[in-house]
Amino acid sequence: MTAKWHDVGPPDELTEDQPLTVKAAGKEIGIYILDGKHYALEDVCPHAFALLSQGFIMDGQIECPLHGARWDIATGELKAEPGGRDLKRYPCKVEHGRVLVEVQEV
Repeated sequence: MTAKWHDVGPPDELTEDQPLTVKAAGKEIGIYILDGKHYALEDVCPHAFALLSQGFIMDGQIECPLHGARWDIATGELKAEPGGRDLKRYPCKVEHGRVLVEVQEV
């Protein structure tokens, strides 16, 4: 497997309360911005298969829109069940006016 940087759009499409849902290398990824820093997490709730980026953001956490599980956006750490596990994090950066996410390809 090799990792590849994927261009997922301009950073001005993001706000702190409105993440961006993208697909890169066949994976659903949520892109978030907190305090000016970009984060990328797997976007599908491990418990309920909902898109987390459509959930609620509060105190640096994303809440599943279906069952209220919560994860820390900066670390992917599960903070409130019924999430089941931590979320996969992806390296994320902004270069030349574009948001890039690094995803392993098979």
